[in-house]
Amino acid sequence: MRDFEIIFYDKPDGTEPAMDFIMSLNDKMQARMLRTIKLLSENGTDLREPYSKHLVDGIFEIRAKVGSDISRVLYFFVIGRKIVLTNGFVKKTQKTPKNEIELAKKYRNEYLNRKR
Repeated sequence: MRDFEIIFYDKPDGTEPAMDFIMSLNDKMQARMLRTIKLLSENGTDLREPYSKHLVDGIFEIRAKVGSDISRVLYFFVIGRKIVLTNGFVKKTQKTPKNEIELAKKYRNEYLNRKR
């Protein structure tokens, strides 16, 4: 079984929010997040908690934890064994912020409309 292809969503201005977020993390957290992304590419839809969780409406999150800090990157699946990473944030509360989920949905819509 071949790995899933990891794609970073790129905004019309060429920036990649998920990549920018990952690059902004400290070395330890970045390494942990990149390891989790590798697990995601190897396991795809079979990756479960504590690494990955379905949030709502086809939007998922991957998690990386260092000490008490938790980073999340949101993503969705595309037909053809592709995973698109949309945006990331450092989690401060129990619930995933609504605006982050809405942003991921917006990016997904833009991505899918662009690919049509």
